Amino acid sequence: MTETTIDKKAESGAPEATPRFSSFKEFYPFYLNEHSNLTCRRLHFVGTALVIGLLIGALVSQNWTLLAAVPVAGYGFAWVGHFFFEHNRPATFKNPFYSLWGDFVMFKDILLGKIER
Repeated sequence: MTETTIDKKAESGAPEATPRFSSFKEFYPFYLNEHSNLTCRRLHFVGTALVIGLLIGALVSQNWTLLAAVPVAGYGFAWVGHFFFEHNRPATFKNPFYSLWGDFVMFKDILLGKIER
């Protein structure tokens, strides 16, 4: 996070700084830090697995109504993890595109054993 710039709020002593990132490589360590609680990570993993399953199911069955469940499965599990276990705001609110990308990279890293499940 060496090149991260902090909003003016952080400089003024406001309670929560919003980091800005110039690349996903710079964002991902921040993302992992926002997901340090094991239960939160596990809930993200389940939600992402459900999203992948729903997408595959919709494609294979051509039942496009399954797509309506994708945001509920993905965000539902993730937000429970943040609000009840991690006790922070989901990164989605601050960095929606990098956060979505981070969900899938963290899922892959958990599968590969790079981060604790």
